Amino acid sequence: MSEPLHPTAATSSAPTAGAAATLDDRYGRTSGHKRRSRVIAIIAAIAVVVVFGAWVIWAGLDQANHGLDSQDVGYQIVSEHRAAVHSQISVDPGTTARCAVQVLDKSFTIVGWKVITLPKSADRTRNVTTDVNTTTRGVTGLIHDCWVP
Repeated sequence: MSEPLHPTAATSSAPTAGAAATLDDRYGRTSGHKRRSRVIAIIAAIAVVVVFGAWVIWAGLDQANHGLDSQDVGYQIVSEHRAAVHSQISVDPGTTARCAVQVLDKSFTIVGWKVITLPKSADRTRNVTTDVNTTTRGVTGLIHDCWVP
């Protein structure tokens, strides 16, 4: 019976003030660490706001599409190696536009591709028929994309 049954002040497991300060330093629970964490969080929040603001400006103000709009009207498979794509393209009068026209086969593989240029015109909307050469028989034709060069 060399160990007492009840702990006394000498054998207590509660850390002393000096030991608690050492543990706080070891595990980063100091006031300096809290300040650094707060400063890092504020800087990260400011960075997120700046990036979001730049994206809003780029997406909202930099997208000058000149009223460009395209609509697929139809297509005609002329032969094994040729298709005609009918479309309606609207762009501001006096603006040149380019469009990529594509023909797809039954597995949605592009078998024909052509970039057309629409010269400046006084008319806003134009009906366009594009003949596209194909590598194999196509099953559909459409406007892939239009842009202002």
